[in-house]
Amino acid sequence: MPTSFSAPFPAATHADWLAQVQKDLKDPNAYESLRWPTPEGFTAEPYYTAEQLASLPLAQIQAVQKSAPGWLNTPFYAITDEKTDNATLRDALASGAEALVLQLRANADLPHLLAGIKLSDTPVFFHVEGDIVVFLERLRQLAPYQLRGGIMTHHANLPEAHTLTADSPLFRIVTINGGAFHHAGATATQELAFTLAQLADMYDSLTASGLAVDQLVPKTTITLAVGTSYFMEIAKLRALRVLLARFTNAYALSSPTSFPPFFLTCTTSPFYEATATPYTNLLRATTEAMAAVIGGCDALSVRPYNAVLNAQNEFSHRIARNVSVLLKAESYLDKVADPSAGSYYIESLTHQLIEAAWTLFLQVESIGGFAKAAETGFIKNELDAAYQAKIQAVTNGRTLVGVTKFRHDEGEQTKPASQSIAQSEGDFTGLNNRRLAESFE
Repeated sequence: MPTSFSAPFPAATHADWLAQVQKDLKDPNAYESLRWPTPEGFTAEPYYTAEQLASLPLAQIQAVQKSAPGWLNTPFYAITDEKTDNATLRDALASGAEALVLQLRANADLPHLLAGIKLSDTPVFFHVEGDIVVFLERLRQLAPYQLRGGIMTHHANLPEAHTLTADSPLFRIVTINGGAFHHAGATATQELAFTLAQLADMYDSLTASGLAVDQLVPKTTITLAVGTSYFMEIAKLRALRVLLARFTNAYALSSPTSFPPFFLTCTTSPFYEATATPYTNLLRATTEAMAAVIGGCDALSVRPYNAVLNAQNEFSHRIARNVSVLLKAESYLDKVADPSAGSYYIESLTHQLIEAAWTLFLQVESIGGFAKAAETGFIKNELDAAYQAKIQAVTNGRTLVGVTKFRHDEGEQTKPASQSIAQSEGDFTGLNNRRLAESFE
């Protein structure tokens, strides 16, 4: 047995690492060739050290992240038969689901659909086809107690909806769907900036109608899709919370710490799903789910691997639901809040995304706000360019596993599913729902 240990490794500065890279690669310009010009509009470094953190506003970034760990395991169901679907929902809740996202008609048979599900205990988020106010009036008759969950459909009747749910602080009726930009091919910078611009338009309209921002923030849900760029997606969610804090600072909040913050829901990405070799979607969804929970989502919907084929079944729903179960029960990711805090790489990406997205947000505001920017074609042109850049990257050799490489057609392909309401909330923006792999399948 050794009686002593060698001295610890000496500290290495950023300059030391740079010198070592140049020496090993025998190239004084090697460092520049390793830097990564990201689609988000800034350059990522090949490595980061503690020195990079010294120049970042770490306290401000970390102060607005989630202070409590955990998230809601929230599967999505499109309701077709209320009595049959009730059994499916109750089975899901008994098997790991902690909340539900339901797509349904405003005149759905709520007593049969929600039988045995108490909305004061189980959060239920509704994508509603039809009159939101009529739906809420019917829901309140069925469940006159405090509700949890919310309305996730963009609608114009927010003042009435706010009145109907004023006694339910955990039932949110203001929805901003940033996933619409993701599905159109956006970069992370565009997703954040355009989501913030939509929120600004909506809050301007609602405050003009007499509602105070103090009333709106705890009633607001922000929905984002999470893609396959693992570290960038973690940074995207963390950057969003900083941007939201910066955004609300522009309003005269009476007591900014006295109410719940914005509620952030995430879904794994249909944009990156493939119909060729569909089991690879399991792997994509797992890394996307990890990025979502490490980034700090409040609720997570993992799409079944065969949802893109319109072939969901009990097995694929169960596997999707169990992704969150595994991340909690076996990976313990629900035991710590903001686990990536202090990471040289993640903190640097977070800061770069904040500044890039804020700059683009201010550009949209200078045009006249989100609605005006959409009307002039600015939003669509920006997203089209980002999508085409992604297509070009694959054309030039970027790998899509199971599509452009390692492909194995598994024999269960059917026609790709049409986009559901849950994926197309942004249709009022005139955007297209797209899939990156579609052109290569």
